[in-house]
Amino acid sequence: MADPLDALRRLFRGKFGADAETLVPVRAEGSNRRIYRLTGAGFSSIGVLNDDAKENRAFIEFSKHFRKEGIPVPEFYAENEDATAYLEEDLGDTTLFQFLEKRRTSAGFPAEVVSAYRDVVRWLPRIQIVAGKTVDDRWCYPRKSFDKQSMLWDLNYFKYYFLTLGGVPFHEEKLEEDFSGFADYLLAADRKYFLCRDFQSRNVMLKDGKPHFIDYQGGRRGALHYDIASLLYDAKADVPFELRDELLELYIEEAGKHASIDAKEFKRIFPGFVLIRIMQAMGAYGLRGFHEKKPLFLQSIPYAIRNIERVLVTSGLPIEVPELMSVFKRLVGSSALRQFGAAKLTLTVRIQSFSYKNGTPKDESGHGGGYVLDCRCLPNPGRLPEFRAQSGLDGPVVAYLSKEEGVDRWARSAFSMIDQTVADYGSRNFTDLFVAFGCTGGQHRSVYMAERLAKHLRDQGVPCRVTHRESRNWPKK
Repeated sequence: MADPLDALRRLFRGKFGADAETLVPVRAEGSNRRIYRLTGAGFSSIGVLNDDAKENRAFIEFSKHFRKEGIPVPEFYAENEDATAYLEEDLGDTTLFQFLEKRRTSAGFPAEVVSAYRDVVRWLPRIQIVAGKTVDDRWCYPRKSFDKQSMLWDLNYFKYYFLTLGGVPFHEEKLEEDFSGFADYLLAADRKYFLCRDFQSRNVMLKDGKPHFIDYQGGRRGALHYDIASLLYDAKADVPFELRDELLELYIEEAGKHASIDAKEFKRIFPGFVLIRIMQAMGAYGLRGFHEKKPLFLQSIPYAIRNIERVLVTSGLPIEVPELMSVFKRLVGSSALRQFGAAKLTLTVRIQSFSYKNGTPKDESGHGGGYVLDCRCLPNPGRLPEFRAQSGLDGPVVAYLSKEEGVDRWARSAFSMIDQTVADYGSRNFTDLFVAFGCTGGQHRSVYMAERLAKHLRDQGVPCRVTHRESRNWPKK
């Protein structure tokens, strides 16, 4: 039986007129393709073996088209007769993911990594809109469009390979109904653009400091939102949330140079594409990790769950998909799923003050934890005329409450309980804890306690976000 590597050797000899002296595997754990680096006589190239000739044809034809349009992709060199082996340009060993992993610090991404991400984001609309406009749809495989059928394939991939193999319960019929409604919601976005399909940090090579793109064989027509969601919510890349927001703004600005983009509408539907991308990726983690027993893929699960939690807390969905939301909340609430691999995620405490007159706040994060603490047992500065137009943010109110022994005793007791939860949640990779302080008007005692807890936690290095729900209703000074 012929050695399949001989096909790559023949292609190398035909291209460079010399024999390949070395043929070394290049790791590609998320793909069925076998990839090798061939070198000889001072030349180097990448060889690919893949029995799926149609997938190979898509990559080859898209590569030729993008090169013609000035997009930095590998130059195609040669293929064998049945298109199961081909040779392409060697772009080196440094992916965007490797670049950021070597430079990431506890403070986040350094300037050189941020700059690399900005370069990638600027290129993306040129691929999707400019070069994508004239892509020959004949080569799109296995589907010409990211249509409803494509979406349902991804959603069921998530259901069977992640939820089922991961032991996450769900109601099959209700979840199928929600999948259909969720797909219909996403289909409202314009799908005339080129969707790269797997636009993430491991599929961007950095050569001479410039980005080059290597994985688009699953490309098809689709909405702009999907690829930028893939990049920004790439699990283990763990892009800082503030940088994600900045890069999304940059992407919308750049895309707007080539197409008519309604920024408000783009942002409204974007979280839905973030969620479907996360679900597709989690299906891959389940297939490769749970089924094929490749532990590397399981290490991405805590990051993916944290990303789902982020969407639930900051955006949610404007459609009714109750069973799907229940599934998300089961994932977010799972301590076991959060502890795969060596992930060490940062806990953020969300602190809110509120008035009981307007109802108790609800935590939408999904894991069901947290506290709602009643401050109405404390002395009320709002009963004193000199404090009525002030709030718990003002010095005189702070001074009044700080000198009360009962207030201090209550705070120490409450904070001790919260400290214990913060330590436990942090050890189990929970990334969100909700604490709400309520009082009669949501203006004095609850505000004071919210700010005091935030200072207490920040002094320990715990990130906090504080909101005062009733601030717009406070009396003007």
